[in-house]
Amino acid sequence: MKKLVLLIAMLLTMTVGLAKDIKTLVVTTTPPMHCENCENKIKGNLKYEKGVKKIQTSIPDQMVTIEYDADKTNAENLIEAFKKFGYEAQAIIPQSEGEKKCCEQASGEGCKQD
Repeated sequence: MKKLVLLIAMLLTMTVGLAKDIKTLVVTTTPPMHCENCENKIKGNLKYEKGVKKIQTSIPDQMVTIEYDADKTNAENLIEAFKKFGYEAQAIIPQSEGEKKCCEQASGEGCKQD
């Protein structure tokens, strides 16, 4: 029984030690994605970048969402990688909690600033 408890404790310790720091980067591109070929070009090239785990694209929203291992790469490297295949990428900065609440209260037109 002691061996089983020790084995479970060791497995839990290893799991915590091997946990990865997965982050998400959302970008828009220039030139904009306008077809499935653009989408495939972006996905096909980014999947070979070090640390990239998942890539999602949205042509209607003009956004590329990249999940990456922050221990292997960073947002700046990923943005720079777009240049290798003819695109410029600009990070979309997420709204803060205060901005979200303001926009939710507005009548669907977003925050109004004086």
